[in-house]
Amino acid sequence: MATEKKMNHSHKTEVDEYARGGTALQAAIRGLSAADLDALPVPGTWSIRQIVLHLMDSDLIGSDRMKRIIAEENPTLVGFDESAFAANLFYSAMDAAAAADIFHKNRLLTAEILRRLPDAAFIRWGTHNQRGRITLEELLAVHIHHLDHHLKFLKHKRQLIGKPL
Repeated sequence: MATEKKMNHSHKTEVDEYARGGTALQAAIRGLSAADLDALPVPGTWSIRQIVLHLMDSDLIGSDRMKRIIAEENPTLVGFDESAFAANLFYSAMDAAAAADIFHKNRLLTAEILRRLPDAAFIRWGTHNQRGRITLEELLAVHIHHLDHHLKFLKHKRQLIGKPL
C-alpha cells in the first residue's frame, strides 16, 4: 500500500457517510437529562444511555478491525458478546455524552485513514471467528448500517418519553 491513489466515488461516499455518523449520535442525545437517558419506555430493552455505550464500544472494535485489515494480511477478527459488555462494563453508569464524543472522534480519525487508502485496499479482508471472511468494504457498510439501525431505536425511545428529535 505504499502508493496512494484516490479512492473511487462509491468509497468516498461511504467513508463520508461513516464520518458523519459521529455527529448524528451526538445530536440524537442532545438535550436529554440523566433520567431521559436511563428511561426504559420499552421494557426488556436497553436505555438510550446503554445504546450509546454499545455504539461506542462496537465502533471502537469495528475501527480496530478495519485497521487490522488495512495493516495485516488476513487478520483474525474476534467477535464480542454485546450483552456481556452491557452487563459487565457499567453501561448504565457511564457518561453518554463522553461516549458519543469518543464515538464521533473515533469515526473522524478512522475516516481520515480510510480516505488515504488506495481503492484496492477496500477488497482486503480479515477472517471473523464467527462470520468468516469479511472485506474492509463490507465492514465499513456494516458499521454505517449498525449506527442507522440503533438510531431508529434511540429516536423511537425519545418519542416514547416525550422528547422527539
